[in-house]
Amino acid sequence: MSGPVLSTERFALAPLQPSDREALFAHFSDPATVEFMDIAPMTAISEADETIAWATDLLERDAGLRWAIRDRAGAFAGTIGFNSLVREHGSRGEIGYDVLRARWRQGVMDEVLPVVLDYGFAILGLHRIEATVTPGNTASVALLQRHGFRREGLLRGHGHWKGGFQDVELFARLAGD
Repeated sequence: MSGPVLSTERFALAPLQPSDREALFAHFSDPATVEFMDIAPMTAISEADETIAWATDLLERDAGLRWAIRDRAGAFAGTIGFNSLVREHGSRGEIGYDVLRARWRQGVMDEVLPVVLDYGFAILGLHRIEATVTPGNTASVALLQRHGFRREGLLRGHGHWKGGFQDVELFARLAGD
């Protein structure tokens, strides 16, 4: 499978591939990594395969795009991408991201996020990029605010995961911001 490849000074981004399965499984089986995510820690490698199949389907349908983030030595550092793209009656995407715990507080997302936002606005032609954050995830809120996102509100009971309905905070950035 092919797709757009992006790069920064320290990182290369390529669409998730079957070869990412072990790294993705190790990453998402870490309870700290998924603490604020809408998934439970992975317990079987098949769950990584399912995530890669989901990402492949998004790309094939032009409905989203999920990149693996690798450092220049090729080591897996996390993922980032558009979990959905809305083109009918809108021009928006929902961004999501995660970083390997060993890479936390090393500026991975501060370096990678601007390149992905530029891709969304300039190449995909998005007018609006949204992000939802589970309350309490102060690191994600700070990241979004540093990169021009504005908090638009709390979506009460927006999703159901980890045994119950969950609130999320909605952030967005417009192409003109």
